[in-house]
Amino acid sequence: MLTMRSTLIYVALMTLVVVASNFLVQFPLHAELAGINLADLLTWGAFTYPVAFLITDLTNRQFGPKAARKVVFAGFVVGVALSFVTSVPRIAIASGSAYLAGQLLDIAVFNRLRQQAWWRAPLLGSLVGSMLDTAIFFSFAFAAVFVFIGPNDPFALEAVPILGVFTAQAPRWISWAIGDFSVKVIVGLLMLLPYGALMSVLRPTQAVRAN
Repeated sequence: MLTMRSTLIYVALMTLVVVASNFLVQFPLHAELAGINLADLLTWGAFTYPVAFLITDLTNRQFGPKAARKVVFAGFVVGVALSFVTSVPRIAIASGSAYLAGQLLDIAVFNRLRQQAWWRAPLLGSLVGSMLDTAIFFSFAFAAVFVFIGPNDPFALEAVPILGVFTAQAPRWISWAIGDFSVKVIVGLLMLLPYGALMSVLRPTQAVRAN
């Protein structure tokens, strides 16, 4: 059973990650790597958001999918509300929509795979969740067709070589989405380290083990 103390801890952590990511996604990574301008590929939010999947997976492991969904919904309400203060409304709406879809998919995949190898459920859950999250977020936040949500970002819509290396051009947000997902894959792999380290501490409750 998810206790009030555990709920507050997980919701606080989730809120921190969501609000920080919504703020940081507004800032491209202005640096160069091998002659490639990373501002055309990444925002700082790509490095913080995957932690949300770790929080969801740890909740799911310890207390089960019902408790994980409670944390996700609570984090959604608090995080998105605060995001309207720390970022523009369009980013907050895009983030909330992507967050809910991605996290709920992660919970479903994790729960289906929880009896398999310890790394499979958190890794595959976070990967498919990240894929859906990325597609929804960057489309809602930057695609011109969703201008009814909020004003377009001219910088995001500027045509640039895809990933900064291909001759074909596309709006900069396309490269951001590809770069963002690539980083989420890498960070998702790295998140297996704290997940594995916490497995012996955050053990499944008796109710979860019985299912």
